[in-house]
Amino acid sequence: MTGTVHVTRPREHIVHLEIDSPPMNALGRAMCANMLEALEVAEAGTEARVVVITGRGPAFCAGADLKERGNPSDGAAGSPVGVGGFGRVLARLGAMRLPTLAAVNGHSIGGGFELALACDLRIASTNARFAGAGVNVGLMASTYRLPRLIGVARAKALLLTGLPSDAVQAEQWGLVTALHPPEDLAGAALDLAARIASRAPLSVEASKRTIDAAMHLSSAQADELAATELAILTRSQDHREALVAFREKREPKFTRS
Repeated sequence: MTGTVHVTRPREHIVHLEIDSPPMNALGRAMCANMLEALEVAEAGTEARVVVITGRGPAFCAGADLKERGNPSDGAAGSPVGVGGFGRVLARLGAMRLPTLAAVNGHSIGGGFELALACDLRIASTNARFAGAGVNVGLMASTYRLPRLIGVARAKALLLTGLPSDAVQAEQWGLVTALHPPEDLAGAALDLAARIASRAPLSVEASKRTIDAAMHLSSAQADELAATELAILTRSQDHREALVAFREKREPKFTRS
């Protein structure tokens, strides 16, 4: 079974992508193509405002499919994690215009760990497990995103040992921002996504864009970028609507304009 990525729209402005590749939701070549297509569908048009990603069954994602690595003595054997089809998925996810939320429902291992890290936000069920398992299979991953998220020392503790982290430690270290019982995770993810989707879309996208860019800029450069973005936002219809709604003591109705 190749598997698929189910694309649904459970609430207004929310696209839900569910990885379905039993038994552990690994992303082989075909599944990477499916995921890339799903991300394109999610971001097409202007109706969607948030993308939620989760896995079906007991796992979030086990990363690249090691069964497709081929014969190690074959120079054409599968590309390392982070290169090739799986690397394109990570790059596309990281470049998304829309905010992305990983609802980690179970095991998030190796490249699946990296997939969660590539999302803007992460929440998890209490039975979630995280493992930067590159050293367990003679590879490496998460060396860029993880240190920026939880710090160098903690990242090394995970990545040099290949040991798993349970949900409680993941929350304590800032890997995820909230934990929920397994049966409540889907609803909590949609509630959080709905809150984001209810905010001014252009502002949300500009905030995401500026935060991501500011990680690589000096303070002066970040200030300049923020000023440029704010100059555009102050002229938006959504900003004018927010001011009117404030005066009229009602919730604004944002239209992404």
